[in-house]
Amino acid sequence: MEEITWSDFEKVIMCSGTIIDVQDFPKARKPAYIITVDFGDEIGIRKSSAQIKDLYTKEQLFGKQIIGVVNFPVKQIGPFMSQFLVTGLIQKDGSVVLAVPNTHVDNGLRLG
Repeated sequence: MEEITWSDFEKVIMCSGTIIDVQDFPKARKPAYIITVDFGDEIGIRKSSAQIKDLYTKEQLFGKQIIGVVNFPVKQIGPFMSQFLVTGLIQKDGSVVLAVPNTHVDNGLRLG
């Protein structure tokens, strides 16, 4: 495993946000949703695709707080432009468990 410096870690901005919309992403190669997340006033509303259909329904995701990497450049995923990276833990079977705060927090708080 390659080590990074503290200054490398400080460059990654991971923030809390609340899922405010979830849509199916039928054009994705692997089953995915398009999620819209409110990251608070400073960062705003952003969208991303998320391959989390194995463990989460749209109803379970709506209103859920997550942690997202918000300072990557926009990335083209098929016909969709992803504006942040959803964080999660990839299990042996490939399913993803979302990284989430264990209690309600304000949107836009930085993980550090």
